[in-house]
Parts: sequence; structure tokens; C-alpha cells
Amino acid sequence: MQPRQDLVEIFSTFIQFDIDQFSGWVSDPKLRRSMKNCLERSSIQESDRFWALYWYKVWQTQASAVAVAHISAYLQETCYWTARKFALNFSNSSSIADYFQIAIARLDKILKSFNPQYSSYLKSYAELAFERIIKDELRLRRQTHICSDWALLHKLSRKRLINSLQNMGFNTQTINCYTLAWECFQELYTGNNAKIRQLTKPDAETWEAITNLYNVERLSRLSSSTPAINQQTIEQWLLSAAKAARTFLYPKFISADASLKEGEDDSFLDILSKDAQDSVLAEIIEQEETANIQNQQTQLNQVLKQAINSLEAESQQLLQLYYVQQLTQKEIAAQLEMKQYTVSRRLHKIKKSLLLTLTKWSQKTLHISPKPDVLDAINKSLEEWLKFYYGHANTVKK
Repeated sequence: MQPRQDLVEIFSTFIQFDIDQFSGWVSDPKLRRSMKNCLERSSIQESDRFWALYWYKVWQTQASAVAVAHISAYLQETCYWTARKFALNFSNSSSIADYFQIAIARLDKILKSFNPQYSSYLKSYAELAFERIIKDELRLRRQTHICSDWALLHKLSRKRLINSLQNMGFNTQTINCYTLAWECFQELYTGNNAKIRQLTKPDAETWEAITNLYNVERLSRLSSSTPAINQQTIEQWLLSAAKAARTFLYPKFISADASLKEGEDDSFLDILSKDAQDSVLAEIIEQEETANIQNQQTQLNQVLKQAINSLEAESQQLLQLYYVQQLTQKEIAAQLEMKQYTVSRRLHKIKKSLLLTLTKWSQKTLHISPKPDVLDAINKSLEEWLKFYYGHANTVKK
């Protein structure tokens, strides 16, 4: 894969797959025009990292579809390499393209959890997030594949059931009926199987009990006009709920350039207000906050670089092997002729030392209290920074 260098290309092109292999970059004309217009209106030459944060700001303030599309284009390579790693490690599972779609389809989730205050490296943050998303999706899909419809209904949480039904477009009244039917099913049917995932269809006696419970509960739980139902109806509802849940676990990625309605030319990109882009661009470039953030990033880089340089030579070597050469702990142990648990312990000690340095800096400079959730965010930010720092150093050497 030839990496993209031009800013317009980085934020307006998408990977094209040929069966399961990368075959080239496809340019989106509307995104291309959008990015060109932004660059022409900006008198400052900024990096791709700046523009990634810019489009994040647009998304955050305007809920902009075009901003999501630009960020999606920006993260194409990161997502591809993450997907490729999973495809190589799980050769009998999904393809690179499959893993790629799984990860990129959750971009909205990544944007919602990303916090520039803790990490300004959106690409590094996304890399870790893509890994977590694919792992979670594989676990969920494995459960879905090996479960019968009845077992899947037992494994579902109430929240996921409702989300699944909403995703299918059911109205509130129907969702309430389906949810009550599911609750009655949960209460009265576990089957005689040793494992939940092997649950088979309830017998006639159980169906009768589930139906009777529903018809009693509807009187107090649902609207007074809700009619009683028979066994066939409640079975049909539950099967529809199971189908909705399976569909919900396989989300589809819709292009930002797709038509809003069939037969129409207007796309999501067309509804973005040009004035919104202008106002946000002017705000980001002109306001002092940008300069402050960049200054804090520079300070953070210096603090962590100094902390790394002050480490013992052996510790620095471990970081080089782990992040630059990307060796596993087992491979590092073999190369340095030491036990794997020793490598693991030393890496943990090094990261703990760097985390302490980063936490102290955050307290002093950003006035952030070291609460558990904050420490967890700082720890993730440190991991992102290390990957970016050593990855950049490796690129420079090449």
C-alpha cells in the first residue's frame, strides 16, 4: 500500500478492495472539493493531525456528516493495518475487508469516546479503538453463530434488545409489546440443556405459560387498548426479536456520499452548511485555545521524551524492541536470553514509571485530579503516545 502524502488525498480518498486485497485509492469528488476549499481559506500550513482535530471539532459542534466522512478517509490506513493484523492472526475467520468494515462502521463510537484533552493523536487512539472493536465484535459474533434463536434471546440484555428493535424501525408500542414478551420468555423458559447456547424451541406447555403471563402482565404494563395474543403470535414476536438482534450485531457502513433517498441525487454531504464550515474553521484557527493546546502538546512531548531518555539503557532497549520492532514479549525474552515473565515485569515497571510522570504533569499543568477514570484515560493516552513516538521514530530512520 502506497501511503498518502497530500492533505487533500488523505481526507478525501478511500480504500478499494479487490476481493480481499488492497487495490488502490478511490477519490470522493465532494470530499475533495470540501478539503480543497478549507485549505484555500486557511492561510496557515497545518499538518494532517491538525486537520483531523479540526474535522473532529466540526463533528462535535455541528454533528456533521461530511466531518465524519473526512475523518473516515483520514483513518483508512490505520483501520486497514489493524484489520490486516487480525486477518493474519485468524486466518480461518473473516477477511481483511470484513474486519475493515467491522471497525470503520463503529467510527461514531470512536469519536464519542475520543477526548483531545487526554490525547491529541486521533490516529493512535483510533488504532487501539479499532482493535477493541474487532475483538468485541468477534466475541459477539461467535456467540451469535453458536447460539440458537432461543439462546440468543436469553443472552440479550434489555438495553440491547430495545436497541435492536429500534434499529429495525419498530415503533414504541411494538417495542413495548416485544419487550414484555421477551421478559415473560426470560422468566419462564431456561430449558433442560446444560448450556444456554443449546436452547431449543420451548414446548407447547411452556408456550402456553409464557402467553398466559404476557396476557396478564399487559393489563398493568401496557396501554389498556393492547389486545390479548395467542401462542403463535408471541412465538413470531420472539423470532422477530432474535432476527433484529442478529442484524444489530452486523451493522452496515453507509457512505456519506450515498443518496438520502432512493432515486434522489442529494447526499449527506450536500446538506452540510458551508457557513458552518467557515465559522468553525475561523474559530479553530483564530481562537487562542488552539495555541494553548499545541503548547501543552509540546510540553507533554518534552516531558515524556526526557523521562524515556533518563531510563536505563536496558529499559530503553526493551521499549525499542517492543514498539519499534514490534516483537512479542516471548520474542524479546528469546533475543535477550531472559524469562518471559521478567520481560513482562520490566515493561510494566517502565510504563508505571512513565505513567507516574504523565500523571504528575497532568496535575500540575492541566489541573486534572487523578481519579480512577482519569488515570485509566491517561494510561490509554500513554500507550497511544508510545506507539506514535516510536512509530514516528521508526519511519524517520527508514
